[in-house]
Amino acid sequence: MIDLSLEGKKAVVTGASLGIGAAVVKMLADQGASVTFCARTKDSVEELSKYKTKGKGTVKGLTADMGEENSTNEFIETVQSAGPTDILINNVGASPSRNFLYMTDDDWRSLHELNLLSAVRCTRAFLPHMREQKWGRVVMVSSSAGKYPNAALIDYGATKAAMISISKSLAKKYGADGVLINSVLPGLIHTAMWERAANEIAEAVGSTAESVIENNGKGVPVGRYGTSEEVASLIVFLCSNAASYVSGTSIEVDGGQAAHI
Repeated sequence: MIDLSLEGKKAVVTGASLGIGAAVVKMLADQGASVTFCARTKDSVEELSKYKTKGKGTVKGLTADMGEENSTNEFIETVQSAGPTDILINNVGASPSRNFLYMTDDDWRSLHELNLLSAVRCTRAFLPHMREQKWGRVVMVSSSAGKYPNAALIDYGATKAAMISISKSLAKKYGADGVLINSVLPGLIHTAMWERAANEIAEAVGSTAESVIENNGKGVPVGRYGTSEEVASLIVFLCSNAASYVSGTSIEVDGGQAAHI
């Protein structure tokens, strides 16, 4: 029997106000994990914290800005004061669409703080306990843009590529300690990020976001955008004992778009 139960495990999910992060929080809790997540706004934290789990898991939210070092460290300290962490999902991130020639150093720094350094800080903080107990899971929520660069998302893609590289390096170093570290690469997923992109395209061509999403979906082999829940399902699997021999991988969740060997 496939063992997907996470009862007794404590999980942390960063950037979980919407989309993939929120779906992961719910699914981890449904599998029995005690989940602590963060989001930037109090309203987002309160809304997701109301989720009624389908199992024995629990959901607790904290307000934190993971793009700011002090706020990130305060979040980590609060989590650690409540006990050790077994599972870490580095999900927080932003994907601004902008022109390379007009990006400032501060633009680059701020996105690296949010997308990359938040993952570095959290992993560095929670990894020691995982090593000590000889069991742990870390999942980097990267992006297909980290493997297939996009000129409009140049800094975003750079941070996501770095997350993949870090996950593979750490997987090699800590696999013998029972800590499995992987990255997940979502493709076209119907989230707020892609709705924003669709609105920008629609405005430029005189169409609607719904039409843009429908037409873009036709370019995916399965014929549509994916859902946050479809990405979350893979992440939860990677956190379970069913994935006990999966580490150092970067798995695409893109409906078959990445046609490569």
